[in-house]
Amino acid sequence: MKPLVSEFDSFVRSRSAALLRSAYLLTGDQHLAEDLVQSALARTHRSWGRLHDRGNAEAYTRKIMYNLQVSWWRRRTPESMPGDLPEPRRGGRGAADPADQTTVRLMLRAALLKLSVKQRAVLVLRFYEDCSEAEAAELLGVSVGTVKSQTSKALAKLRTVAPELAELYLMEGVAR
Repeated sequence: MKPLVSEFDSFVRSRSAALLRSAYLLTGDQHLAEDLVQSALARTHRSWGRLHDRGNAEAYTRKIMYNLQVSWWRRRTPESMPGDLPEPRRGGRGAADPADQTTVRLMLRAALLKLSVKQRAVLVLRFYEDCSEAEAAELLGVSVGTVKSQTSKALAKLRTVAPELAELYLMEGVAR
């Protein structure tokens, strides 16, 4: 039993920061994100011994997070985003200027506040987690058509409420 505990401990230590960043983008709140990650990890821990391929533990935990978030948003009113986005670990040369990163993060945060929880979740899955429409639909328990329509509505709203984000990405040479 000790090797399983050690493996789970190692998994939690190595992947918690990435899970927390995703959870923050889903919930829009640092404290709700921490709760979401903690709940997902607790469920993963209960199933750890039954997981056949522990190489997929992160995917398993993320799916639990998405399912929990869907069930939470069905029970709640929309939340505000008072928390701070956890920073990824920096390393190496050529790291972006922290002041520029802060400005972009604040603009993105303000824009995301104007989206519904469902729209935010779809954008996180599609563009942050790089899920296909079918994968996002499966994770959220909705149809592919719902993912498509929520993505379209969210992007249209972002273009309207935060045109400066589009200009910023075009200036940096990022393709649409």
